[in-house]
Amino acid sequence: MRHHPAVILVAVLLSTVSLPVSLTGASVALPDIGTDLHADLASVQWVVNAYNATFASFMLATGALADLLGRRRVFATGVAIFTVAGALSAVAGDIVLLDVVRALAGVGAAAAATSASGILAAAFQGRARARVFGLFGTVIGAGLAFGPSIAGLLIEAFGWRAVFGGPAIVGVVVLALVPLLPESREATTRRIDWAGSGTFTSALLLVIFGFVEGPAQGWGNPLIVAAFVGSAVLFAVFVRVERRRAEPMFDLGLLASPRFLGTCVAAATIVTVMVPLLVYLPSYFTAVVGWSPGQAGAALILLTAPTLVLPLLGGLITRWIPAPAVVVFSVLVVAIGAAWLTVLGPGVEVPGLAGPLLTIGVGIGLSIGMLDAQAINSVEPGRAATAAAMINTARLASETVAIAVVGSVLATTTGGRLADPGFTGGLRTVLWSLAVLALVAVLLTAVLLRRGASAAPRPSAGDRVAVS
Repeated sequence: MRHHPAVILVAVLLSTVSLPVSLTGASVALPDIGTDLHADLASVQWVVNAYNATFASFMLATGALADLLGRRRVFATGVAIFTVAGALSAVAGDIVLLDVVRALAGVGAAAAATSASGILAAAFQGRARARVFGLFGTVIGAGLAFGPSIAGLLIEAFGWRAVFGGPAIVGVVVLALVPLLPESREATTRRIDWAGSGTFTSALLLVIFGFVEGPAQGWGNPLIVAAFVGSAVLFAVFVRVERRRAEPMFDLGLLASPRFLGTCVAAATIVTVMVPLLVYLPSYFTAVVGWSPGQAGAALILLTAPTLVLPLLGGLITRWIPAPAVVVFSVLVVAIGAAWLTVLGPGVEVPGLAGPLLTIGVGIGLSIGMLDAQAINSVEPGRAATAAAMINTARLASETVAIAVVGSVLATTTGGRLADPGFTGGLRTVLWSLAVLALVAVLLTAVLLRRGASAAPRPSAGDRVAVS
């Protein structure tokens, strides 16, 4: 059967844009979900946390499965799981059921995302592959950028259930196109690292459970203490397992490269600032400022739109300024924006938020794509795929933990209500903390990248353009 490139592209991009929309869209819907299902804050937070945690945890394992079993097969399975979970989320009448199926949706999203990139890599070659992956990245950015706005409009028109039903409908369309996709797999004897996947996933879920349930259960509660202790033990076991494997899921040896480690620190810091804002600012705008879900989603375009426009500019800048310097500058800009955003309050208007939101967005936009290229170019060619997987896992794990930690702070300051009194003060505390964290990351990233540059041959101008 002849596989038409346009059909491949449409199927992959439709599934790809649904994944970030499902995250940011659910964030906008949280207040309405809590009201409709009579759920407390901790239960509502799992709607986002469960999806993100399983998405992050299963990325590497599902990527290995796609290489072994076939990318189309794993893609179809992932989209099917994501679609069924979305449909169940749309009709859920109980918060526990909603949380469980959201965790299931994250597993499907991980399978669909990892196998989608493999399908594109196998179907397109040379310049066509470069153009296709550029479009692939743009679509992911568009999903993040416009997900809150789309979700706000859907909520106002059809209610919060449409936020999950919409992506499920898209999933049905993608499944109809699956028979037209080519199958591909790697000729490899490599085995899936079940021990590494299991310990990493369990450790991540336990630490998230501790932060989400801690404010309600009490930080001294034996269950919460056991969650944190268990997470630490499992992370230690994970490190031990990965060091002993000949072909580990997470190649810890790459962290010995200062350049790679510095790039991961920058990437993790940027999502640690951005994603919690995407999750909790919509609730603040609706509960405290008094905006509608549509207005809240539209305001967040100021934060996310630069991610669509600036990646190309970042590439051009590296013709004159080394990419590591641009990376450090990007993290610094994000830190400044987070501190500036503390101007928010109950009477704030969009013009007052435009400056700080755009500033954070500029820092994020300049670094998109560049960080991945820096990570890949900091290791040997034979370990490029592992480096790419590791930096993506670092991003997802960091943003998942950040959402849980920020939610824990806000639950404590608001008494579990996400409303004033307490929401404004709690959010300002979070923003100042994120700004300080980003400033520390600026110094650490600068030291690591400089150390990495001194340990490697000095790149030519052409190399600097290539990594952009």
